[in-house]
Amino acid sequence: MTSNNTILVTGGAGYIGSHTCVELLQAGFDLVVVDNFSNSKPEALQRVMQITGREFACYAVDITHTEALSQVFTDHPIDAVVHFAGLKAVGESCAKPAWYYRNNVYGTQVLTEVMAEHHVKRLVFSSSATVYGEPKSVPITEDFPLSATNPYGRSKWFIESMLSDFVDADRLQHANQPWQISVLRYFNPIGAHKSGLIGEDPKDIPNNLMPYISQVAVGKLKQLSVFGDDYPTHDGTGVRDYIHVVDLAKGHVKALEKLFNQAQETTDWQAYNLGTGQGYSVLDLVKTFIEVTGQDIPYQIAPRRPGDIAICYADPTKAWRELGWQAQLDLTAMLADTWRWQSSNPDGYA
Repeated sequence: MTSNNTILVTGGAGYIGSHTCVELLQAGFDLVVVDNFSNSKPEALQRVMQITGREFACYAVDITHTEALSQVFTDHPIDAVVHFAGLKAVGESCAKPAWYYRNNVYGTQVLTEVMAEHHVKRLVFSSSATVYGEPKSVPITEDFPLSATNPYGRSKWFIESMLSDFVDADRLQHANQPWQISVLRYFNPIGAHKSGLIGEDPKDIPNNLMPYISQVAVGKLKQLSVFGDDYPTHDGTGVRDYIHVVDLAKGHVKALEKLFNQAQETTDWQAYNLGTGQGYSVLDLVKTFIEVTGQDIPYQIAPRRPGDIAICYADPTKAWRELGWQAQLDLTAMLADTWRWQSSNPDGYA
């Protein structure tokens, strides 16, 4: 039964982390959350408790701090880890690559060392579709060759490789307690919880498209910059696979349940695409947002950003086949839920 399992969620106060905490609690798991709150706010976790009616322990801990992280494992009977903690902005990673490698790659190394020391070897890792680089074709399946066009994507790719090496080493050694790892490659999460209580609350000016659009709609930002209108797409703007953050969160529950349903001596490493399999362009998103909300979104065309690609959308068949997961919420729901969150919380969690 899931009710006896305690999950450590790293980065649990973040956008995807907080929504996943809701789904995990509602699925019967007990939680412990660590977050350094560098790009999130403790208020998000208070609202998770409000939505679910359940409480859990939270610690202001950076995963690169071995002793503080180890103490959390000492204090709680942790059975598995869902690992979100990390930096995630493509443009920022190009400007500050060393910072990304330290936080994302070294942070994961410290986390896995502490996990192994405490005999916790079930892990769901928050990866990204950026590990596919510029794919030769779409839709993208999990067996596509991996590469990356920016340091953020490379940090996720390096972590995936490191985790795969752990599993291979355990296979070679016929380890009694081998690693069991589920790597979830997200496409483009947008939307918010239907309550309007939690959503995406970026620090400073948003790096991602959807919070930028919603902040223009609420009057915080003047206009949207559309980066590039000369891509080989139906309207010249970049095409992405947008997925509702609640659907994405439910994918983590399914991945964890699969790990717990395996025998503990089973060695496993699997990657899953979490997307809808449907691509929408930047201008598709803008026009649909206007239709759904009635808000005007002024925009200007700007030069392409370094590291961006033209088209990226998933083949999510493997997640359906092996996890029993598929996206349920459509683009209209994603945009309506985004607007409910943003209009109810124009300053985010402030």
